[in-house]
Amino acid sequence: MAHRARALLLTALALLTGGTLAAPPASAVIGGAPSTYGPWAVRMFVDGVPTCTGTAVAREWVLSASHCFFEQGQAVADKRISFRVGSLDATAGTLVHPVKGARRGSAEADMMLVKVPPMTVRTAPLASEGVHTGQRVRVYGWGATCEGDENACQSRVLKEADLRVVRPDDPRCAGHAGPGTSDFCMEKVKGIPAGGDSGGPVMSVAPHGREKLVGVFDGSDRESTAEAGEIARQRKWLRGVIG
Repeated sequence: MAHRARALLLTALALLTGGTLAAPPASAVIGGAPSTYGPWAVRMFVDGVPTCTGTAVAREWVLSASHCFFEQGQAVADKRISFRVGSLDATAGTLVHPVKGARRGSAEADMMLVKVPPMTVRTAPLASEGVHTGQRVRVYGWGATCEGDENACQSRVLKEADLRVVRPDDPRCAGHAGPGTSDFCMEKVKGIPAGGDSGGPVMSVAPHGREKLVGVFDGSDRESTAEAGEIARQRKWLRGVIG
């Protein structure tokens, strides 16, 4: 049975209680295609090992999924985390490290903002309007490219998958997205994000330079459906942190 890489606890709860539940496995693009564009895409590493994807949303802020920053319910220390920015190749670009103690987690969604030294990359503009049923979106990430051991097939190059937003009450997404949650649900069009793509940008489909960040990928069944935290619902929190 396909597994769903999904955060089960809100960031605020984890931070306040120091919970002991294990974080879900980080979710990469199975199928899809290599991307030729993605200046705002960020590759995340823990102890030098690729784990998640993120987005540069301001010169000093990277946005990713909260569950990427926890292991066995414990926060991953800042000194263990690094990011590569400015390249479609996960082994190239500029290496940056978090500013100590400067993480900000959403109390409502699987999202984490991490402050870093100023980056010289194009940042992703935040969508001000929510997604709608039938909308085509594009998910980017360096995650798993196979259906087996996701750790054995992490992509070196940035990949993209095209998906379509489905109704909030679609039964395929029950318990993971839809009414009463901070996520929206998507169905596969071409490719599906999986392990290593968690935290990656979900962008509107538009000419290069005109796309907007509409979501933060946080889980999939690795077969046909995926979920993402909706940027428009978290815009007030995001702006309150990054300005």
